[in-house]
Amino acid sequence: MKKKYLFFTIKFYFLIVLCFLVVPAFLSAQAQRRQSTANEIETLLNTSVVTYAQASRFVLEAANVLATGNPEEAFNYAVGQNWLPEDVASGDPARLDRISLLLVGSFKINGGIMYQITNSSHYAYRELVHMNVIQGRTTPRMSVSGERLVFYINRLLGLQDARELAENRRQVRLYAREAAIRRQALAAEIAIIIEEQAIADTTVQTTDEGVMITLSNIMFQADSAVLPNSERGKLQEIARILRNIPVIKIKIAGHTTRVGTDEYLLTLSTARAQSVANLLVSLGACEAGNVTIVGYGATRPLGDESTPEGMAANRRVEIIILED
Repeated sequence: MKKKYLFFTIKFYFLIVLCFLVVPAFLSAQAQRRQSTANEIETLLNTSVVTYAQASRFVLEAANVLATGNPEEAFNYAVGQNWLPEDVASGDPARLDRISLLLVGSFKINGGIMYQITNSSHYAYRELVHMNVIQGRTTPRMSVSGERLVFYINRLLGLQDARELAENRRQVRLYAREAAIRRQALAAEIAIIIEEQAIADTTVQTTDEGVMITLSNIMFQADSAVLPNSERGKLQEIARILRNIPVIKIKIAGHTTRVGTDEYLLTLSTARAQSVANLLVSLGACEAGNVTIVGYGATRPLGDESTPEGMAANRRVEIIILED
């Protein structure tokens, strides 16, 4: 037993020592890498004319295509992808039109029809001018400084972020449109069933949350959350509808007329929502864990309580089929 304890003690201390040796070394390597990159960028900014190898190294890494510290490797990759002409050498001074071809290819810019047909450096240059990436007085054959290269890369990264943001917004709008269509179709289907089954004082509509079934003029025993048999029959019909909707989450909201204090009405409306939830769960309409209840008391009236119709509209329970 002592030998076994000694073995685990030695192993424990060995792991601690290992952590003290390895973790600082790892962090130090990362810090050195960051410092090395910063030094490379500083050197690039002070370079009057970059080579194709230098340009390839930074463009490919900035475009998240190839991360390598070897400019020759980056250059060969770019040539292999036809993002640089085969007649250039890695150490040649970089020309703007050919760097344009490298930028357009690396950042996956579709380009206009002429660029798509020819895949030429000339039309890549014109594309970047049109996109306002290349600015000021320039010519296709002019040399590219490190400072210009960094400027072009930053412009493209900014445009890339803007395109991604626009695409995200488009996807959100598309999802919202599809969700609205789904809600409308479900509400229409439920409305047909409510009409066919002649479920009294019951309507359906779409909301931002989902599809809401409203049971107006719902009656409970006086000052309680106990449902009479007449209302249980109505909820049995609602349960049949909900059972045919797979894996749903619902919210049940209770509302009352303004008879009593705010605190009392909030408590009562919550209890009544819970009573409806319990009955629907017992009828197999949904899982208990998929039901949320809330009581609003008399804080959200729909009708004028000076009339019987207004009081009936305010005395209601809402069953909202939530968007997943």
